[in-house]
Amino acid sequence: MLPIMAVPTFLTPTVLVVSLGILLPSARAADWAQWRGPERDGTVPGVTLPSTLKGDALSEAWRVELEPGYSGPVVFGDKVFTTETENRETEIVRALDRTTGKETWRASWSGAMKVPFFAKSNGDWIRATPACDGERLYVAGMCDVLVCLEMATGKELWRYDFVKELETPLPAFGFASSPLLDGDAVIVQAGAGTCKLDKRTGKLLWRAMVDQGGMFGSAFSSPVIATLGGKRQLVVQTRTQLAGLSLDTGTELWTQAVEAFRGMNILTPTVHNGGVFTSTYGGETSLFEVSEAFSVSKKWALKLQGYMTSPIILDGMGIELNRDQRLVAVDLDDGSKLWEIKDKFGKYWSLVSDGTKVLALDQKGELLLFQPTREDWNLIDRVKVSDEETWAHLAVVEGMIYIRDLKGLTAWSWKQP
Repeated sequence: MLPIMAVPTFLTPTVLVVSLGILLPSARAADWAQWRGPERDGTVPGVTLPSTLKGDALSEAWRVELEPGYSGPVVFGDKVFTTETENRETEIVRALDRTTGKETWRASWSGAMKVPFFAKSNGDWIRATPACDGERLYVAGMCDVLVCLEMATGKELWRYDFVKELETPLPAFGFASSPLLDGDAVIVQAGAGTCKLDKRTGKLLWRAMVDQGGMFGSAFSSPVIATLGGKRQLVVQTRTQLAGLSLDTGTELWTQAVEAFRGMNILTPTVHNGGVFTSTYGGETSLFEVSEAFSVSKKWALKLQGYMTSPIILDGMGIELNRDQRLVAVDLDDGSKLWEIKDKFGKYWSLVSDGTKVLALDQKGELLLFQPTREDWNLIDRVKVSDEETWAHLAVVEGMIYIRDLKGLTAWSWKQP
């Protein structure tokens, strides 16, 4: 499993859509405070990606050696936060100086588990990407615990143990869904459901979509917030369903069953023009529309399996890396396949876009820069950045690219020619 993304306003008589609106209130565009960045969809507002990766355009600023982990780095203010699992028994969170990589604090706790034998190649280490609000850091531990740390010092402020408090089974693959911050709350897919907690105290406010995890426990996919059918809501993809929930109460506004082999719904769904674009392992790639009456209809479907890579949306195209390890672009309006790259890549990509170009980190340790159109992907550059596997989501902030591989974290700086 992987560590396990602003949309124009659009109005019809039946569908109302506004921007995702999930930029963290206290986060700046210069921060990468959560899973998939400021807007939680892989876009980087106010940043222009480099025009080349070759020569001295990309240079290593610093590197810190770490124990294994899949969590993407979180960047806030002058700090970079990263996680790791030591000796398969202890989870560690480190705060590093953003400029030098020097450690400023670390926190740790006992918390490790073994994933099922058929997933052993994906490791037994911490998976979910933390979230930061400028004062606190929210970290999902493998054993279904959420730990709140003081951002400045690493002091533990509270923790919520879902297995203990809710008497739920330990999820077979660990806590894989990345926390989402909204106002005074933190929302997670844990405890065999979806839970909203007070972000200052850790008090459970509501729990929904309970026992949707099936035989393997809680969801892998990470939740997002969007306005669908005229209502701002939480969009979640569980092991078996896609759903919209009331942010105030957790009440199900709409649900849609999604086919997936053994509930392997892994990627984060993406909202676009009144629809939810998603894909599953063993299922299909599809776009569902949600009306003002919260009825759900499947606008189109393709026999493509996005599997683990959360897609990026650019110029009405959905760009995803499929289970067959080929890159595909889909027209989100009619579901037609625009192009498919015949070459095979790694098993997973993390994707970032500035609205024109796309930066992709391949699981095999390669960084690719391309400028997609409706005709082709238009590869610009590809460079090797790690000899280790790179499952964690990359972070792009103010002329820096932070890449977490299985043995460390490297900060790369770029300069425009």
